[in-house]
Amino acid sequence: MKNRTVSRILYAQEVDMGGMPIRQPFPTQQVEQIDPFLLLHHADIKVPEHLDPDDAGVGPHPHRGFSPVTFIFKGGVHHRDSRGNDNVVYAGGAQWMNAGMGAVHSERPPRDIHEIGGRQEIIQLWINSPARHKMDQPAYYSAKKEDVPTYRSDDGKVTVNVFSGNLLGVKGPIPSNTEVNASTLEVKKGGKISIALPANHSAFLYLLDGKLTLEGFGLVEGLNAVMLNRDGEGVTLEGLEDTRVLLMSGEPLDEEVVSYGPFVMNTQTQIMEAMRDYQKGKMGILIEE
Repeated sequence: MKNRTVSRILYAQEVDMGGMPIRQPFPTQQVEQIDPFLLLHHADIKVPEHLDPDDAGVGPHPHRGFSPVTFIFKGGVHHRDSRGNDNVVYAGGAQWMNAGMGAVHSERPPRDIHEIGGRQEIIQLWINSPARHKMDQPAYYSAKKEDVPTYRSDDGKVTVNVFSGNLLGVKGPIPSNTEVNASTLEVKKGGKISIALPANHSAFLYLLDGKLTLEGFGLVEGLNAVMLNRDGEGVTLEGLEDTRVLLMSGEPLDEEVVSYGPFVMNTQTQIMEAMRDYQKGKMGILIEE
């Protein structure tokens, strides 16, 4: 297999999001998006013990025009939204909301967060929706750890968890409104794997920790995203340490992106309409109980 070459290595700088320290490898001044992937936030937070879990995390806020997807590595996430969804997913699972025409949601730690260690580690990835799907009815999907099919490398040292799309012949359970392969990898030291990727897809890896080598490139360390060029059949990696990885590929939309806060549309007029609709309550109201 001819491996893709590396376009950029993007270090996940620490940024402040409403008082929460998170890491953000993109967007940056150099890279606005890895089309269709708009933004990646990696948070590893100790939930304060004096705080009621219902008051921690991220309170009600709107989205329109894309899919905020949350991968959970430690602890859990309690999702509630203005469409009536109310669900907790723990480590190893994911929550996927196609915001469509608009929904208000909150993402809190589960009420038993302190009983399960008090730590919440997540990645939230924003996946752009094609223009034709931006005003769809919102939809929410979740996958618990036991619902996620896996592929084990020949050496038994790499586990690939497939949430959406199809990788290594494994089909993920979550539907997407654009062509996306979403997976996480658990790489043990010395583990090696080659993963084929669709030739027309944009693709990147993000290392939560550890170290690995990419064949044809070399060393990559934790807290870095690797942007791959569309010039090969896939990627081959080997763990130098135990490493956790998010691997994503997706068909680029090649559409105009105009964003303002939690809204991602194609024109400035559509952004104004989104703000107006939210203020008028057209995205619903979320009362947390």
